[in-house]
Amino acid sequence: MRTIVTDIAQLTDAHRAAIEAAARAHGFEARFFDSEADALADAAGAEILFTGSLALVGAAKALKWLCVPSAGVEPYLPREVYGSPDAVLTNSSGAYGVTIAEHIVMVTLELMRHRQEYAGIVAQRRWERQLPIRSIRGSRVTLLGTGNIGAEAAHRLRAFGPASIVGLNRSGRHPGGDFDRVLPISALDDALPETDLLVMALPGTRETAGLMDRRRLMLLPGDAYIVNVGRGSAIDQATLLELMQGGHLAGAALDVFEREPIPADDPIWDCPRLLITPHCSGNMTLGYTVDRIVAQFLEDFGNYCAWRPMERLVDRERGY
Repeated sequence: MRTIVTDIAQLTDAHRAAIEAAARAHGFEARFFDSEADALADAAGAEILFTGSLALVGAAKALKWLCVPSAGVEPYLPREVYGSPDAVLTNSSGAYGVTIAEHIVMVTLELMRHRQEYAGIVAQRRWERQLPIRSIRGSRVTLLGTGNIGAEAAHRLRAFGPASIVGLNRSGRHPGGDFDRVLPISALDDALPETDLLVMALPGTRETAGLMDRRRLMLLPGDAYIVNVGRGSAIDQATLLELMQGGHLAGAALDVFEREPIPADDPIWDCPRLLITPHCSGNMTLGYTVDRIVAQFLEDFGNYCAWRPMERLVDRERGY
């Protein structure tokens, strides 16, 4: 029997029923498990894995297709992690735009309206209300990354009336939507001095590693904000900490870091004007996100069974 094995705990009964029906229609059996340990034995003979578990991937000697429920794929790129090294890889890019875009809006408003400072004031039972706030209205927004996350963020930020929304991507092609302009990543040095809010939504690749280094961080105006929801490797974290401690930048919100979890003794915990969230902007705690992940898996399952190209096929050399 051809089998699909999944250990994704967030699947509802409705999700399982939809996968089971699609599997049966194409001559597959879908097997659902509540944990990696429970799924390990069945993974060995699975043709398809719908999982984020590297242990299952390593055990799957008959694997032809791995679909991961994440957008990021760095752990799944090396051939040595596969029990079947010729298996193809797809991701769930396109499922996380809504939840991460809402996170971007939330932390941007928190920074600009001094939510952290006011929380401290209220915790001390003081009544102070004159901190000078900023607004997205009239701000120059630069989005590093114009995919699903960047597009959803641009759509929501547009409602606040920014002066401009500029996107940057590898090609410089305009994907449509709410971007005023789209530039190639080679134009980043020109875009940064004209930025009040920099939103980073980049994948983790060789090209993006260290992209925001000291020189580029210094190109930002001293009163700019940074929000990073992509990969911690894209920004020089130590330099960001040093510059913010010295008063450069109005604030930053980081959801991703060079090391995760952040060590308890890391000085970044005490960085002034830095809002830290524990890589939670794009996880699977929003029901809509899981709905999209399952819908996308079923779409590519139909493609797989019909020998059509899969929509979210990852180039393991390029990293996305």
